[in-house]
Amino acid sequence: MGTIYKRGNIYWIQYYRNGKPYRESTKSTKESDAKRKLKKREGEEIPGIHFEKVWFDELAEDALRDYRINQRKSLDRLELSIDHLKGVFEGIKVINIDTPRIREYIEHRKEEGAANGTINRELAALKRMLKLGEGQTPPKVNRVPFIPMLRENNVRKGFFEHGDFVALRDALPEYLKGFVTFAYKTGWRVSEIKNLTWNQVDLEQKIVRIEGDQTKNAEARTVYLDEELEAIFTGQRAGRKKNEKLLPYVFPNWDGKGRIQNFAKAWKKACKDANTGKRLFHDFRRTAVRNMVRAGIPERVAMMVSGHKTRSVFERYNIVSDADLKLAAQKQAEYLNAQTVTKPLQSVVSIENHEKGESAESLGGSAWESNPPAR
Repeated sequence: MGTIYKRGNIYWIQYYRNGKPYRESTKSTKESDAKRKLKKREGEEIPGIHFEKVWFDELAEDALRDYRINQRKSLDRLELSIDHLKGVFEGIKVINIDTPRIREYIEHRKEEGAANGTINRELAALKRMLKLGEGQTPPKVNRVPFIPMLRENNVRKGFFEHGDFVALRDALPEYLKGFVTFAYKTGWRVSEIKNLTWNQVDLEQKIVRIEGDQTKNAEARTVYLDEELEAIFTGQRAGRKKNEKLLPYVFPNWDGKGRIQNFAKAWKKACKDANTGKRLFHDFRRTAVRNMVRAGIPERVAMMVSGHKTRSVFERYNIVSDADLKLAAQKQAEYLNAQTVTKPLQSVVSIENHEKGESAESLGGSAWESNPPAR
């Protein structure tokens, strides 16, 4: 237990940590101030660290350093989140970051028009910063406050029907046709296909492999090429030999002299020419998942092809379209129409008429004779 005592007119407090006494002046002549400070120190003070001297900016830099050391691929996302968090928490002591202040941040971001999913990513970054501070030796954070998360409506909606894909592919420049076909069939991310090199391709075995350090979830993947993709890759390799510069990339840019960079202009024009409406390249990722599941490929295998690590994310990409719903209604109707109800219905009618005293002859005889009632 701590104690309060006076030196002259100033109150001092004494408290213990691991059996060692610590004394501190309250710089106040009021006993009530001393009681509050003692209570605070007993709950928050640890030798070597004064929690009230740790600022948000320090935790932010610690988190960025941790991501850089561990070469996390989401470093850019963290930097963006911290930039937004600084709008409210910069220059604030960590002990003052509590749930009410976090709710103020949420309101602030919603007023700026940020989506719930975006705000949640920023709140997750804040929680990560606090947890890293709590786990240090000695700790810089004594507690992680409750951080309320927002409800997200993050079901992905964009995907290609096969006819839309064919129309778009045909409208694209020649150098992008194989590029988008590979995306349509595998669901790989655009960065993974842009950086695909020939040392990842084995045409004899008809496989393409991407290593863990090249993927977002740090897991390697292998894809087998079907006949169409095999023909595309064979054509890409033959075209490679015609270039003045032997590039390592499977899909070079329009002039064959470098890696594909920004093709937004060509994409936008192709969407307009193919009359597909506004589309995103990421729609291929959703489409590949959906097509693989509809083709009867086990979901675990489909996840290995597309590179989805968790089932929850995979389910968001496994989209049900209007065509799927229409097909479900048609299949149900076909099933119900195939059910035989004629004979049971005749038996019931015959039994009811018999109980009323009507003869089988009055019913034409056939129903009663073919389905006599059980006794």
